[in-house]
Amino acid sequence: MQGYNVLMIYSKAMDRLLMCKRLKNPYIGLRNLVGGKIEDGEAGIDAAYRELFEETCISKEDVTLYHLMDFKYYLQKCYVEVYVGKLKHDVIISGEENELYWSDLNQDFFDMSLYAGEGNIGHMIEQVNMSKDLILID
Repeated sequence: MQGYNVLMIYSKAMDRLLMCKRLKNPYIGLRNLVGGKIEDGEAGIDAAYRELFEETCISKEDVTLYHLMDFKYYLQKCYVEVYVGKLKHDVIISGEENELYWSDLNQDFFDMSLYAGEGNIGHMIEQVNMSKDLILID
């Protein structure tokens, strides 16, 4: 079963979420969170920090990631680990894989014509909203 990760990176003020516009399939042209593949034998958290740095130049020193939830897709034979973090300070983001940008949180993240993931991004944001006092206090 192939593993993937999705990274929810919030600004220090918790008023913006790091997003990307997909430049390739799946979900070409849609907005998405950053993330990628978990390599064979790689721990999920290590893969999350690696993908975050590869795609955005945000390092482990810039953010602490918390394992929020997982999605397991039996028919597609894959799973997705979801990590969330709040930046410790302002950073300059850069990456070539997708077009990166900061989104305000006043969006309809359930809109599948704009956002990848069949509504999962909206669901994940709601889960963060329910538990941010526990996980995003630093």
